[in-house]
Amino acid sequence: MYHFIGIKGAGMSALAQIMHSLGMDVQGSDVEKTFFTEKGLREKNIKILPFDENNIHEGLEIVKGNAFTEENPEVKKSIELGLKVNTYQEMVGKLTREFKTISVAGCHGKTTTTAMLSHILDNIKGANYLIGDGTGHANKDNEYFVLEACEYKRHFLEYRQKYGIITNIELDHVDYFKDIEDVLLAYKSFCENVSDTVVACGDDEYNRKLNINNILYYGLDESNDIVAKNIKYNSTGTTFDVYFKGEFLGTFVIRLCGKHMLLNALAVITICYLEKIDLNQVKQHLLSFKGAKRRFSEEIIGDNVVIDDYAHHPTEVKVTIEAAKQKYPGKKIISVFQPHTYSRTKEFATDLAEVLNTCDASYIMKIHPSREKQEDFKGITSDIIISKLKNGYNISEDNADVLLKYENAVIIFMSPNDIYKLENDYKEKRRKL
Repeated sequence: MYHFIGIKGAGMSALAQIMHSLGMDVQGSDVEKTFFTEKGLREKNIKILPFDENNIHEGLEIVKGNAFTEENPEVKKSIELGLKVNTYQEMVGKLTREFKTISVAGCHGKTTTTAMLSHILDNIKGANYLIGDGTGHANKDNEYFVLEACEYKRHFLEYRQKYGIITNIELDHVDYFKDIEDVLLAYKSFCENVSDTVVACGDDEYNRKLNINNILYYGLDESNDIVAKNIKYNSTGTTFDVYFKGEFLGTFVIRLCGKHMLLNALAVITICYLEKIDLNQVKQHLLSFKGAKRRFSEEIIGDNVVIDDYAHHPTEVKVTIEAAKQKYPGKKIISVFQPHTYSRTKEFATDLAEVLNTCDASYIMKIHPSREKQEDFKGITSDIIISKLKNGYNISEDNADVLLKYENAVIIFMSPNDIYKLENDYKEKRRKL
């Protein structure tokens, strides 16, 4: 029996579902707060227990979420009993060695690219997949395993893959990486664990610095190996032609907005081409892909559109806003943003303000600390972003009323964490108007 400590985490939930589908006995524990990841676990009848040291006993093998240390009573008890304790990435690493693995890395776009590739491969050939939105699926007879590979603390170095996709390289996780050169070194090490081909966005300046032999570049610039041309962006999606080293591969359509979504699709098309998968089938299933969970998820309420997105880095915030403007050119854009970690807020306050200033108004919540403590970042609050905004305001999770004045608007809720209460309150009150 595998016991997951922190089973409601997005990656942990997906991994638990995969191992269950492969025939392993799985259970887990977590805090009693409700998370969106629980739905998939409950559908598979995977037991979710509240944290309690009495959950831990002889005969268990542990899979530990990265957020948990020996301060957690279950982790402490596991060590005392001498149980085998695997980190999340160690357990995933074992699975990558059993299938034809395609790992999707990059500072931004990992989840959508993983979801898109998984959707296409599973519909055409059958594929196992682990997506950072909490989705996990597996069948022991499937040949492929598609997974999201995070660079934080170099966790992705545990994985072994035939193909590695790198969407972009940018400074993030500033509580761990010293600088952009340190990030680049991590990605170079990741590439060493790719047995066949690295597929990387060549429009990204740091991807171009990888300096490895087994790499193909995709993008919009003519210097790439795989190039999108004759691009047409409109309110229903994007149409584009694809060329591989000058050879025309076909015209593709995605029902997703934004240049970043086009680039994600190019990475997916490249993998399918390398695997000699029928591109007419790829076209068909690209059209039916609706996006990943919490990635530009939309709901229309009256003449307003509510968008829920995981964005927390300035680049992610920027492309989310741009996609909203492409899809809804006649509407006001109102952002509701929860900064994630003090270190990220300190490093990127100016960049965040710059992209948020492209909205008609921005509302900023208190910083979600995640693994950090306020006392280590004295003076770092949401106000350092708000002070740089033209139309910026504080907002709390109990203050949805201030958003009700907006008509014919797109309200974008952006956070990787607990923005749900504010968002759901707004939706409920808006419906009653």
